[in-house]
Amino acid sequence: MNHSNSLTIRQAGISDLEVLVPLFDAYRVFYGKTSDRALAHSFLLERFRHQQSVIFLALDDNVAANGFTQLYPSFSSLSAARTFVLNDLYVLPEARRDGVATRLLAAAAAYGRAVGALQLSLATAISNQPAQSLYASRGWIRDDDFLTYNLTLQPPG
Repeated sequence: MNHSNSLTIRQAGISDLEVLVPLFDAYRVFYGKTSDRALAHSFLLERFRHQQSVIFLALDDNVAANGFTQLYPSFSSLSAARTFVLNDLYVLPEARRDGVATRLLAAAAAYGRAVGALQLSLATAISNQPAQSLYASRGWIRDDDFLTYNLTLQPPG
């Protein structure tokens, strides 16, 4: 079933929380976390309340949510410019290969341009070849100059 022709991409607000929670929970499960809708609700609610992220939602003609992407604001000291980290991108399995992810990426890029951001950046699992192919096909360039390091400050939840 092709959803891409009848798809609406729009910025989500706090009123979309109940629609976003199952998607966000499924995203976390995709990356190996245990399903926890209460945690998903709490986490997203805090992002909305404190205006700490920008979320785009993909809705079909039946106003069913097919996917989302979440951007976190950041800055580049070297470029002295605003950037965004595209931290989350998730499309329901039944809506994949219908252009949903491509349209979400385009909405994120358009938003970044509109607010004067220098760039978007993201990280994905080394094993997630479908996502890597998508990003490359949409003009994203893999960074071969910098390695990413993380310091765990608390036990993972």
